[in-house]
Amino acid sequence: MGLTIVQLLPALEMGGVERGTVEVAQELCRRGHRAIVISAGGRLENQLRQAGAEHVAWPIGAKSPLTFRFVPRLRRFFRRERVDIVHARSRLPAWLAHFALRGMLAARPAFVTTVHGPYSVNRYSAIMTRGDRVIAISRWIERYIRANYPKVDPARIRVIPRGVDPKIFRHGHVPEAAWRAEFERAFPQTRGKQLLTLPGRLSRRKGQQDFLSLLRALIQRQPPVHGLIVGGAHPRRAAYVSELQGMIRNLGLASQVTMTGPRGDLREIMAISRIVFNLSIEPEGFGRTTLEALSLGVPVIGYAHSGTAELLEELYPAGLVATGNQDELLARTMQFLASPPPVPASHPYTLQAMLDATMDVYHSLARAQDA
Repeated sequence: MGLTIVQLLPALEMGGVERGTVEVAQELCRRGHRAIVISAGGRLENQLRQAGAEHVAWPIGAKSPLTFRFVPRLRRFFRRERVDIVHARSRLPAWLAHFALRGMLAARPAFVTTVHGPYSVNRYSAIMTRGDRVIAISRWIERYIRANYPKVDPARIRVIPRGVDPKIFRHGHVPEAAWRAEFERAFPQTRGKQLLTLPGRLSRRKGQQDFLSLLRALIQRQPPVHGLIVGGAHPRRAAYVSELQGMIRNLGLASQVTMTGPRGDLREIMAISRIVFNLSIEPEGFGRTTLEALSLGVPVIGYAHSGTAELLEELYPAGLVATGNQDELLARTMQFLASPPPVPASHPYTLQAMLDATMDVYHSLARAQDA
């Protein structure tokens, strides 16, 4: 018998949380279940609908006391649609779901939360540990939960690492010639250069400044390299974008660095890169672009902490450098430009493994509800 699963998150833009939500909804529909997503919408909404999932456009991530007006709406919605499982992927939506479910004495759906990152440790964040099942997206996140919320029963935690589709992120993938020609028309300064790529949204925590410092030191020694900073910025971070642009000018890197803005072809950009970097200076739950690049067979250099370190330690330990150590970062980059260690052709972090494990969580909770 098919299940009805509701996923809750603030919006459906292009981040890892949003992409994972859509991937789970697609798998639910493929298996004959009913998938519903409640959010304010965004660029991934059409992709969600094309899979056969439903979208309810409620701004449940708006940080305002008025957002709590959705609690009774959610409760009525869960009852009317006979929802089996509510899966919250962000803190405010999780609080709304918690209060809505608390008022359901009969036919209460099971509650699932996913801890996507190391949130600040406080009562507000603790809601992400109160699901009937708590999904941790890496072993590092599991350790974060157990260290900071020791009252959480370990039996409720399920470690389900994020995954990529090896058919899409195929080892040795070569972009089509037409794409390469169009990319070089758009960015002629990249033609004939060894590309060093830092993907990720523009944020001080993502390490763009460390990347620019690396490029400044590197270009003095290895002229035929070009840096790509791939990603967009939230409107609230316009000042930081201006700061990066000023840093590029002040370091004399205007012709050696390209800020591409948000792109829908990151796979192709990483595939033509000599090295992909993950230089986040704050802990991250997983490090999805690290896994995507390695899946393509592209060497990755990353700071040795949190989820990125977990991936590199297992899959590509040569890429680890001490966080913030510019000398080691420069030396490792020079080494990789000369002779990069080969990237393994396979790994266990597949999209299907992630989806199968998530479906197992849903089915086990559904069976417990029926018992």
